[in-house]
This record gives sequence, structure tokens and C-alpha cells, in this order.
Amino acid sequence: MTETTDTSPGWLTRTDLDEVRGRLPIVYVNAVPVRVDESGSVTSVGLLLGVSPDGSISRSLVSGRVLYHERIRDALLRHLEKDLGPVALPQVPASPQPFTVAEYFPTPGVTPFHDPRQHAVSLAYIVPVTGDCRPRQDALDLVWFSPEEAAGPGVAQEMSGGQDVLLRQALAHAGLAP
Repeated sequence: MTETTDTSPGWLTRTDLDEVRGRLPIVYVNAVPVRVDESGSVTSVGLLLGVSPDGSISRSLVSGRVLYHERIRDALLRHLEKDLGPVALPQVPASPQPFTVAEYFPTPGVTPFHDPRQHAVSLAYIVPVTGDCRPRQDALDLVWFSPEEAAGPGVAQEMSGGQDVLLRQALAHAGLAP
């Protein structure tokens, strides 16, 4: 899960966020950016390249918190723009439906999803993008993989917290056997 600070009224101070994380699950969105052909079939999957808190290089999905009083669709668009740039042109439907719900726990092994900071519930979406993607914020790069490459063990090794599981679930949901 990525973390940023903002001055919007929906953001908590670092102290308040730590307090809430210790008491309540936090709602997140995850997005798997994809390119599709004219028939709607996934032709490539975009994964962010970034630096993990421990200093290692890793791949990840677009992700982030849903703010208080923010629609899920708006949170998706905000995080897609934050991570992919303002001209990525994501195709988010008016009423998006997640392909799965991932529950992250601070205790490893409860589910395949782990976040040492918190208990988080993440709604996960596959989002076609048609524009020019230029990573912003914490991402170093965005790399497009074929679905076969994205499902491979090399990519899975570069992902943490169970996001590789989420990626394989997205590919399966799109009809691409991982």
C-alpha cells in the first residue's frame, strides 16, 4: 500500500492515522492498469516499479486509501492519476465493481495479504487505460508486461504483501489463466 501526505480535509495527521490504524480496518482501492485490444481482451498489464520502505526495489499495483466522504470511483481516479499521470485516461465505469476484495492483516499468514502497519480492506479493480502513462509520486517507472509475463514467477518475486496474488486473481478474472 502506498502512503502519501496531503492537506485535504479528508487526510488524517500521521498521529491520528496511526491511532486509527490500531483500532479500525482502513478502506483502500487497488487498481490493475491494463491495455486492451479492440475486442476488450487484455494485451498488457502495467506494474509500478518503486522503492519499498526497506530500500529494496519492488513492483506494485496502483493502490491507496479512500478518503472520508470520497466515492470509490473518485478514489480510483485520484490514485490512478497520482501513480500513472494526468493523461493516462483510465476507463473507470460510472459504477465500478471490484473483481475481488482483499483483506490485509498486520499478522502474516491470516490471508495471503499482509500489511505490517494495519488491518486494511481493499477493493480491487481492473482498469483499462488508453493514454500516455508517466509515473508520478513514489513510482520510479511503469513497466508494461504481457499477461503471461505478469503471471510469471519473476514478477511475483518482485511484489510484496500479497499483491502478486491479487495480480494473478485479476488475470484469472480477465479470462487469462495465470
